[in-house]
Amino acid sequence: MKKMLLATALSGGVFASAALAQTANNTAQADRDEIFVTAQRREQSPQDVGVALNVFSGADLIAQGTRQVNALENFTPNLEIENQFGSGQPSFSIRGVGFRDYATNNAPTVGIYVDDIAYPIPVMTQGVLFDVDRVEVLRGPQGTLYGRNTTGGAIKIVSAEPTAEHAAGLVVEGGRFGRIDAEGFVSGPLADNIRVRLSGTTALGGAWQVNRETGEDLGDAEQYALRGLVAVDIAPDVEALFNLHGFIDQSDGLGLQLFNDSSFGPLAHDRRETSWGSSPEFAALTGIDQTQAPFRDNEGWGTSLTVNAGLGGAILTYIGAYEVLNRKEFNDFDALEVGAAGVFFQSDADVMSHELRLSGESGALNWVGGFYYSEEDLGELYQSDFAASFGPGFAVSTPYNQDVRTMAAYLHGDYELSPLVSVIAGLRYEDEERKLRDLGTFSVGTGALNFANGTTDGTRENRDLNSDNVSGKIGVELTPAEDLLFYAHVSRGVKSGGFTAYNTLNPNALTPFLPEKLNAIEAGFKTSFGDMLQLNGAAFYYDYKDQQVQSAIFDAGTGAVVGRIVNADSEIYGAELEAVVTPAPWLTIGQTFGYKTGEFTDFMDLDIAASTAAGMEVLIDRSGEDLGFPEISYQGYVEAQAPITDGWSARARFDYAYRDTLSLPLLGAAYAVDDYWLANAQIAIGPDDGSWELALWGRNIFDTQYDETRNFFITGGAADIAAPGMPATYGGRLSVRY
Repeated sequence: MKKMLLATALSGGVFASAALAQTANNTAQADRDEIFVTAQRREQSPQDVGVALNVFSGADLIAQGTRQVNALENFTPNLEIENQFGSGQPSFSIRGVGFRDYATNNAPTVGIYVDDIAYPIPVMTQGVLFDVDRVEVLRGPQGTLYGRNTTGGAIKIVSAEPTAEHAAGLVVEGGRFGRIDAEGFVSGPLADNIRVRLSGTTALGGAWQVNRETGEDLGDAEQYALRGLVAVDIAPDVEALFNLHGFIDQSDGLGLQLFNDSSFGPLAHDRRETSWGSSPEFAALTGIDQTQAPFRDNEGWGTSLTVNAGLGGAILTYIGAYEVLNRKEFNDFDALEVGAAGVFFQSDADVMSHELRLSGESGALNWVGGFYYSEEDLGELYQSDFAASFGPGFAVSTPYNQDVRTMAAYLHGDYELSPLVSVIAGLRYEDEERKLRDLGTFSVGTGALNFANGTTDGTRENRDLNSDNVSGKIGVELTPAEDLLFYAHVSRGVKSGGFTAYNTLNPNALTPFLPEKLNAIEAGFKTSFGDMLQLNGAAFYYDYKDQQVQSAIFDAGTGAVVGRIVNADSEIYGAELEAVVTPAPWLTIGQTFGYKTGEFTDFMDLDIAASTAAGMEVLIDRSGEDLGFPEISYQGYVEAQAPITDGWSARARFDYAYRDTLSLPLLGAAYAVDDYWLANAQIAIGPDDGSWELALWGRNIFDTQYDETRNFFITGGAADIAAPGMPATYGGRLSVRY
C-alpha cells in the first residue's frame, strides 16, 4: 500500500476524526493528560519516557490546522520538512540530520511510520494525516524498537481505530481561494467480536498562484482518500486488525518563483506569481503539452494485517503490509516559459514488509525483540527539459529500476535496578541489498547514445550496494521524585546508502554513496510541578560519519556540472527546552525552543566556479564550514476556554513559529533562505456535549512572505528559483459528531 501518498494525497483532509469526540471546553492540557504514547512499544505517559519526543492528539491537529505531516515543523523544535523545489518529494530533518534529494529512490534520515508500518520511500509520506488518533515525533537515532533504522528520528502516526460503540462524525472546512476540505467517519460493532471503521476525506480548490504571462490560476487541489479498518477478536487473547486504503491525487503542482531577473529575459516574479512552459522536444518526448501547468496524477492503495496474541506474560505481534504507488508528476524547475529545467516523474513502486516481534514484562524488566523483512521495487522514468539550456534536441530521459531487500533483527530492554535507577540497552543488526538496474541517460536526436557510459548500443548501467550494520543504544534513567525524570544515553543510528539517480553525463556520478552512521550522546530531563507547569529539556552531541550530502562532479568533455550525492563527516550539537504553563484552569501557554549548530570535519567538495574556469575538476576542502541548517527554532501557543452560557463554551487559540535562516553554504549566499515568523489564530464555540462545534480560523495571519527553499538548475543566474510559502488564509469549520 504504497500509501506513498504521493505527493499530497490527503493533504487536505487531516481533520482527525478522533478530535470530534472532544468537547468544546477541553483544553490542550486536558488532552495531554489523557494521551498515552507507544514510543517504547508499550503505553506510557510522555513524561515517563526517557526520550525527546512530542505528541499531538487529533484535537491538536485540528486546532493547528495540520493537514499534512510537513506542517509538524511549525510545532516541533529542531524539525524541518520541505518539499524539494515544490515537488512531492519531501526532505525531513531533525536536529540538523537531513537529506536533500529530489530523486525518488533513496531512504530518508527520518523514519515515517503509519500504524507501525515503515514508509521507506519519502514520497510515500505525503498526505497520511487523516482520521488519526495521535502523532508522535521522536528526536534522535532510532532502530532498536522499530522496523527501519534511521539517523535523524522517527514520526509515528497512529490511526483512529474502530470503536465498541456506534459513532459517526463529519468535518467540513471552507477557506480563502475557494478551498474546501471535508472528512467523515462511521464506526461501531458489527457483532460482539467485530468492529468496523470507515473514513474518507477530500480536498478541492485553493488555487493561490497565478501565471505571470497568461493569468492562469495554479494550486487547485483534487484529492480523495478512503480507509477501512476491521478489528476482530479471534480469541480472548488474540486480536486482528485489517486495514485497506487508497487514494487519488489529481492536484496542481506548486509553481516556483523567479526571485532574480533571468538571463533568458523574464524579470523576477512578484510574490504569488509564477511561470511555466516546455520545449517542443520535451512535449514530443513526454506527451505533455508545451503550455501544461505543473500537475500530479497519482494514485495508490495498500493493505495491512496486524495480529496481537497474548502468550502468558508476553505479547506476540505480526504486522504484514503491502503498498502500491503509481505516480505521474510534472514540475517546472525554472519558472520560465522556455524549456530550461522541466521535469516529469513516472514512478511505479510497491513495498512489501513483514515484522514479527515479541514483547513482555518480567518483574523489573521490560523487553521487546523482533525480526523485520521488506522488499521495495521501484521502476521510474525521469525526464528533463534542457532544450533552452543546452540546445535543441536536449530533452533527456533517464529510466531505471531499483530493488531493495532489507532484513533486520533487534532487541531492546529496560531494567529497574531500584525505584531510583533504571538502565536501558538495545541492539540491532541490519543487512541490506540495493540493486540499481538498467539506468541510462538518453536525449532526443542522439539515437542509442547512453550518456551515462558513452555507449551507442543502448547498453545501460547496473550498480549494487550491499551493506550490513550494527547499531544500538545504552543509557540510564533516574527518577528521584514522582514527577521528575533524568535520562542520559549513548546511541548509534544508521541510514541506508544508495545511488544518485539523476540525469548524468558521466558514469562516475553513479558511484554508490555509503550508509551514514551517527553516534549520539544525549542527556535530558522531564518534570511537572503539579498542574501549573510542565518543563522538559534535552542536550545532544552528534558525531556524524559518512553523512550523505549533495555535491557534484565536473564533466570535462561537455563542461557540464552533474549533481552527485557523496559522503562527508561532520559534527552537530544543540539543545531543546519545552514548557507548558497553566496559570489558571481556563488558560494554557506552551513554548518550545530549539538550538543546533554543526560543521563539516572532513569534506572534499567540487569547486564549481574553479572547475568551470579551468575546464577540469577542482576540489575544495570544506572542513570547518557550517552545515547551513536553521540554528534556532521557536514555537508557542496560547489557548483559553471559558463558558459563555449554561452548557456552552468558547475557545480561542493563538500559535506562532519562528524558523531561522537556511544558509545552504554549498550553493552560495544568493540562495540563503531568510528567517521568518508564522502565526495562526482560531476561535470556536459549541455545546459542552461535543455534538458540534463551529470555528473561525486564520493561518499565516500576518501574511508573512517566505520561501521554503531556494536553488538553481541552470548556472550563470539563468533561473534562480524559490519554492514560496502560502500567503494568509482564513475560513470556517463545522464539526459534528454522533
